[in-house]
Amino acid sequence: MTLTSIMIAAAMPTWGKVLIIVLGAILAILIVLILVSRKLMQKQEASQAQIEAASQIVSMLIIDKKRMRAKDANMPKIIADQIPKYMRLAKLPIVKAKVGPRVMTLIADEKIFDDLPIKTEVKVAVSGMYITEIKYVRGKVDMPKKKKSLFRRLQQKALDKAQETDSKDNKKNKKKK
Repeated sequence: MTLTSIMIAAAMPTWGKVLIIVLGAILAILIVLILVSRKLMQKQEASQAQIEAASQIVSMLIIDKKRMRAKDANMPKIIADQIPKYMRLAKLPIVKAKVGPRVMTLIADEKIFDDLPIKTEVKVAVSGMYITEIKYVRGKVDMPKKKKSLFRRLQQKALDKAQETDSKDNKKNKKKK
């Protein structure tokens, strides 16, 4: 350190020193998070490539689907042991399906879980015990209605009220004529 930088640091108030230290710590944490996230992204891309390489198209009848913990889903012991410890308490999208003569418990991808129809025969891409995508659905499918956001619900209520008041005004105008 030079003499001028020491003089500036000595003249700086205490809250300024604390602020510089806190900003330095936040910057260090941010850099570490960026590096860790890059490694995790590379691992995810590699595992995604393996999943796609091992996937097969299978026809199955979806019996039931729920979000539940892996230990409550009656998964085979070998599969339950392979699930990471931090995921054991998380609720997974579990699907019970009849594949050929066997009833199996499978894990679905989050993206397609809501689109899987119940009590319907479907062709899906399966990689091990993991359903990755829906290829074909036989018969008519009733897609579940997606929940509207709070803003959309309020907007719809306002439109309904406006239409209601317009219709009342039109009736009053017709009676006056």
